[in-house]
Amino acid sequence: MMRVTPILKLATSTISLALLSTSGTAFAQDAPAPPTTTYKFGGYAKFDAMFSDYSDATPDGNSLMRQFYYAPQVPIGDGTGSSDMTVDFQARETRLNFTADTTTAGGNKITAFIEMDFFTHTDGNEVVSNSYSPRVRHAFIKFDKWTFGQTWSTFQDVAALPEALDFVGPAESTTFIRQAMIRYTTGNLELALENPQTFVTGGARDFSTVPDLIARYTFKLSGGSYVKVAGLLRSLKVAPVAGSQADEMGYGISASAKFVFGGGDDLRAMVTVGDGVGRYIGLGFVPDGYIDASTGNIETAEPIAFFVSYRHLWSDKWRSNIMYGTTSIDYTDNVQAAALNDTGTSVHVNLIRTVMPKLEVGAEVIVGEREIVSGTDGDFTRFMLSAKYAF
Repeated sequence: MMRVTPILKLATSTISLALLSTSGTAFAQDAPAPPTTTYKFGGYAKFDAMFSDYSDATPDGNSLMRQFYYAPQVPIGDGTGSSDMTVDFQARETRLNFTADTTTAGGNKITAFIEMDFFTHTDGNEVVSNSYSPRVRHAFIKFDKWTFGQTWSTFQDVAALPEALDFVGPAESTTFIRQAMIRYTTGNLELALENPQTFVTGGARDFSTVPDLIARYTFKLSGGSYVKVAGLLRSLKVAPVAGSQADEMGYGISASAKFVFGGGDDLRAMVTVGDGVGRYIGLGFVPDGYIDASTGNIETAEPIAFFVSYRHLWSDKWRSNIMYGTTSIDYTDNVQAAALNDTGTSVHVNLIRTVMPKLEVGAEVIVGEREIVSGTDGDFTRFMLSAKYAF
């Protein structure tokens, strides 16, 4: 027995180790993977040289019109305020962003995204340092199918925007808006509650009490082409200077498309119509409406806006874009709306060269005009040179 005992002990130890090893392996296989997070810093540096000729008074140096084509500020008049060509050099479109992506132990996806640039602020000047504050563009969280925070409106189709050297392109006719929202996405359908803001003229304060309701559906076509249709329902509410509150309903429908052709060319287009949908069109070019001076009620504006753009690839390094946009607006009373925008139109043509991956230079010509209901109008012509390096 003395000789058997060590053998039994050795066998017992071997079996125990094997069981522990097998159990440990099974436990490791059953344990959920630890959460993982990745971080990304990106953006681009961009330089613009703009040479502008206005048919009437030149906008102030810090105005938005001197930073990019801002349709509401195209100067209008009888032409007596016309001046020499104005030159603006800037780097304000330079953009920075930060992304954090997390996959949880349970397989859920969480993304946080923050982005800023240096447009719109007037807290700096061109005298010495050209110092301007950053502004928030995007700040949102995505959790699986949900989006919470500020980003492009669900009513806007960013992918359909023309490739312009100017910040927006045909600004007068584009749906263009970023705001805070709650959005749910399932397949090709997107549903959102977005921040309300009533934008009417006539000395009224916003008293919005109901979020803007938006739905959008994407019809995917072959080769990367698609068609998107979006609907918007709004409750407009203000407190006029007279004291009593005024409210009205607004709605909008927007359809956009991108058709990709052989060789990389593409056609992009968008049309938007509605009643009281102005805040979503043209960066403020179209008002939601105005306060009727006799009744105190909101009289909504009815716009129709569309643009079309064609991109052609000359080679793997050269490409051009040509775009046309226009907006017209109907009002209930043209006398009360005499000072409001009536029509806006622009044409853009550019040539872009890819010098090396992520480094591009280009030139663009912009011709735009604006007319108000009373008939007073104005136009401008701009030649741009740009250089951009993305990282």
